[in-house]
Amino acid sequence: MANAAAQPDLRATRVAKHYGAFRAVDDLSLEVARGSFFSILGPSGCGKTTLLRMIAGFLEADVGEIQIGGKPMNGVPPNKRPVNMVFQHLALFPMMSVGDNVGYGLARRGVAKDEIKRRVGDMLERVSLAGAQNKRVDQLSGGQKQRVAIARSLVLEPTLLLLDEPLGALDLKLREHMKIELKQLQAAFGTTFVYITHDQSEALVLSDHVAVMNQGKFEQVGTPQQLYYEPQTPFVAGFVGANNRMAGRATSVIGDQVSVTTAKGLLIPARAIGKLAQGDAVEAFVRPEVARLAHDAAVLTDAGLPSYSARVESLLFDGANSAVLLQEVGTQTEFRIALPQTGEFAHLSVGQVVTFGFDPQRVVCFAAGTTSNAHVFS
Repeated sequence: MANAAAQPDLRATRVAKHYGAFRAVDDLSLEVARGSFFSILGPSGCGKTTLLRMIAGFLEADVGEIQIGGKPMNGVPPNKRPVNMVFQHLALFPMMSVGDNVGYGLARRGVAKDEIKRRVGDMLERVSLAGAQNKRVDQLSGGQKQRVAIARSLVLEPTLLLLDEPLGALDLKLREHMKIELKQLQAAFGTTFVYITHDQSEALVLSDHVAVMNQGKFEQVGTPQQLYYEPQTPFVAGFVGANNRMAGRATSVIGDQVSVTTAKGLLIPARAIGKLAQGDAVEAFVRPEVARLAHDAAVLTDAGLPSYSARVESLLFDGANSAVLLQEVGTQTEFRIALPQTGEFAHLSVGQVVTFGFDPQRVVCFAAGTTSNAHVFS
């Protein structure tokens, strides 16, 4: 018998939700470990909100089973499930004080007033809003409203807290700040968070594990580092982080080393993911930060790297995230390359010719159109 400590807080087994011929969620399984932060990342329309609503009980799965805390949830209505949900627009009650908002669920459960007051005070203190019980909701900043919405859910001590793009309505600076706060809150409370987003930065920064979803299925599930450094499908490579994506043919395959010739005739050495054969249509991905810039090609060849001559097309200054758009001289292939923080290339100008190269082991290559339903943590 499985150890109780190893029991996941959420298990979905082959769940599906179809609307006519459209498969919003298609034969999907997952497990979320107790006390972890799990994100479902994908573009609009991929099925992530449908999946979250099935977990919450707002939608019934056509087939499959959902278990929360080891108990089957099929047929259990939302108000009977040990879950709470935080929405993008928070759904706070503007006519109620902060304290009444946080204590609303406890009052609905018939908890004594003194106990509600104690638990609300404790919860507000834990989310850094001590003494805010009597404030009006419209007196709060965007970040404070987020904390009130989370406090209102966590005070009910749910097994799962479901978060539906809760940072989507915030401005960029506040969103960056709230990412850190959310991560710290989850660690402090130890509650299992299931978070959906289309923002890869949110998923990577916040999560212990991330499921990348596409067309109703999981393409890959793993740690943020696994998804970023070891993508298993072209979709994951293209969706998680920035990438230079090039289609072509495998002109040579030796073990996991593949030479790719693009449609423009550029030769790129890469590492094969999955089985490839000579002549296969493939896609290669080079991340901007793995490429190395040089003024002299000898610097790259001495390091054992392939080198390419390129003309500077555009400079994209963004502080630590600055990049340069290059056009390879021989084939006019465009590359986006991250600028190093050494300051060595701070004075690049449009039209200047430079050299760039990269370690072939850090360039991943897939058979064109490869998909995967892998969802095993490693």
